[in-house]
Amino acid sequence: MRNAVLSLFLLFNAVFVVVAQPFTLPKLPFAYQDYAPYIDAQTMEIHLTKHHQAYVNSLNKAIIRSLFDPLTIEEVLLNKEALSSDAIRNNAGGHYNHSLFWEILAPKAKQGAISAELSKEIKTSFGNLDSLKKELNKAAMSRFGSGWAWLILTPDMKLAVVSTANQDNPLMPLEAQRGIPIAGIDVWEHAYYLNYQNRRADYLSAVWELLNWQVISEKYQQAKENTSLMGRLVPLKKKKKK
Repeated sequence: MRNAVLSLFLLFNAVFVVVAQPFTLPKLPFAYQDYAPYIDAQTMEIHLTKHHQAYVNSLNKAIIRSLFDPLTIEEVLLNKEALSSDAIRNNAGGHYNHSLFWEILAPKAKQGAISAELSKEIKTSFGNLDSLKKELNKAAMSRFGSGWAWLILTPDMKLAVVSTANQDNPLMPLEAQRGIPIAGIDVWEHAYYLNYQNRRADYLSAVWELLNWQVISEKYQQAKENTSLMGRLVPLKKKKKK
């Protein structure tokens, strides 16, 4: 009888662990070495299997048995109460941000072309792709310490470039300029230090060689169509001066 009870207990716990571990590490679309020479294989492997994996592990640990356990990653990022926990805020952001980053990178031979629609919107918002590059690089270079530079679609359906600190992103209600990210560049030192040391500008030039504009175009279209998410991105209200 005791063995039967113990077996049921172990089975219950095994099932609970599976159910209570909602977030998993994504696989890279390509082999680590395929991103070279722009980002070396060792950096890609460490970045994914050490840093990103740590965010996933810590997020699952922080969210287990909480009210936020059943939520999708987007729902977590939109939830002010969830983000009041630094462990959830930092690790949910880290998981979402990196997942997007991996999706938009590709070796030259595997990159697709930018869509006509996104190209037109970039021309409207920034003048041309070179001007967008300057804006994104400026946002990335001016980010003191660790963080991200983003190309987003705002609630008024305009493209904008913004920067966030640490693992924050424009979906979070903590940000003044909100929107759905369609591209993001990681400027944490762990993203580039092995190859580029403190030369962030060189790393940014390398990342531009890896951007897959076909995927970014697809994300732009998905963002335009995601009216339910876009409708929840209410700008942060500024405090009135007394």
